[in-house]
Amino acid sequence: MRSALLPLSGTVALALLLAAPPAHTAPAHRTGPVAATRTTEPADSTVRVPLQGAVNARDLGGHRTWTGAQVAYGRVLRSDALNRLTDADLDTLAALGVTTVVDLRTPQEAAQGPDRLPPGATALSRPVDDHSLYRTIATAIASKDPVLQQQMLGDGKAGQLMTAAYEGFVTDPANRAAFAAALRDIAGAQGSVLVHCSSGKDRTGWLAYVLLRTLGVPAAEAERDYLLSNAYRADADRQARDYLKSAGYMENPDLLIPLQEVREAYLRAAVERVERDYGGLHGYLTDGLGLTPRTLVALQRRLVRHHV
Repeated sequence: MRSALLPLSGTVALALLLAAPPAHTAPAHRTGPVAATRTTEPADSTVRVPLQGAVNARDLGGHRTWTGAQVAYGRVLRSDALNRLTDADLDTLAALGVTTVVDLRTPQEAAQGPDRLPPGATALSRPVDDHSLYRTIATAIASKDPVLQQQMLGDGKAGQLMTAAYEGFVTDPANRAAFAAALRDIAGAQGSVLVHCSSGKDRTGWLAYVLLRTLGVPAAEAERDYLLSNAYRADADRQARDYLKSAGYMENPDLLIPLQEVREAYLRAAVERVERDYGGLHGYLTDGLGLTPRTLVALQRRLVRHHV
């Protein structure tokens, strides 16, 4: 959506909803890189990347495949937007070897919050459209009208918007092309790749789920990684809702919870669309995304460790 369609105050409110951490967690001074930390909830193989300016960053490594092999650590990271990263965060990403950043945001989103990148990293734009989800949320918040907000988001409508967006990840040709390009980027990259969107949970979540399944990670394990976004984003999302209420944007900011969360139903909507349209994951990868056997083999070779 063009920024001219939304007043500045509404843009700020929406940015706070989607984002990252409150400003007080992101000091401007450089404090040096922070080591990635392993979490024990809910999957003890997950390594969270502690950033001051992003809350939903983690390594996709550590997951076991059907054969007992392991997805390699340090090859692919996933995150929310990078526009609030501190100098110390950039040091952290540089220390982790990030050389490529794949941005799934639309150009309009990216223009409102340009990424901060570690030195020498290449930025690649692979925009995925959310089928008016961003515009709908922005319109509802900017209206400051509780009746309109209830009409737009209440009574299950917010969840329906999310379901439609996830189905659009699969059905929209341009979105399929963007996801395919991102997977090719990962397959051909040197160094570590960081993939992100705005909140790091939906577009990034779907790409991460597809990638893990492509590598042979069982569906239940890939879904656990997807659902981790709820734990990682919980505090920032609650603070965003508190702000929207205190600033007079929303009388009932809990209307946004279905939009802020990831849910099994959303992921299932995309998976079921894959089944209906392509007969399963392989058909989606080859016919839907147009990935060649060479690319699929390259992903396996680059990302899976067979002797661990």
